[in-house]
Amino acid sequence: MIAYRDARPEDGSALGAMARQSFVDTFGTLYKPEDLDAFLEQTFGSSGLPADIGRADRRIRLALDGDAIVGFAKYATSAGLPPPSTADDVELKQLYILDGWKGAGIAQALMDWTLEQARIDGAARIVLSVFVDNHRAKRFYARYGFREIGLAPFAVGSQIDDDRLWSLDL
Repeated sequence: MIAYRDARPEDGSALGAMARQSFVDTFGTLYKPEDLDAFLEQTFGSSGLPADIGRADRRIRLALDGDAIVGFAKYATSAGLPPPSTADDVELKQLYILDGWKGAGIAQALMDWTLEQARIDGAARIVLSVFVDNHRAKRFYARYGFREIGLAPFAVGSQIDDDRLWSLDL
C-alpha cells in the first residue's frame, strides 16, 4: 500500500538517493560519466534536493512503500524556467517514480496533489519542463491537459538537452 506525506528534514538523504537512482535509470546513458556524477551531486546531494525540504517556496510530497521512498513531486511557488514562463507561474520542478513502481498510480496521485497545491496558492498557470524524448512523460502530461509552449534548455555538464516547456492553465 502506497502512503503519501510531505517530506521532512530527516528524509533528505533517502530522498536524494531515490531521486539519483530514478534519474540514472531514466537518463544515465545519455551523459559522460563525469558530467553525470557532477550533476547528480549538485542536484541530489546534500546541498541540492534535500536542502529544498522546508523551504517556504518549495513543497515536496513523498510516495512511500513501507519506509522506502518510491516517488516524489517537488512543486515551487514561482517558476524558474525561461520565457514564455513568467514570474507569476508556479512550477512542477520534478515528478520522479522509481521504475518498479511506474504504472501503479503514484504519478497520478502526485500530479493531483501538485495541481491542488497550485490552486490553493491561487496560481493561474503551472509550468514544467520535459526532455524532448521522454515520450512516456509527455503522454502523461498531455492527459492532464498540459501543452508544449516553448524550449527549456537543460544542462548536464557540457551537454545541453532539448527540454520542452509545457503549461496548464488552471
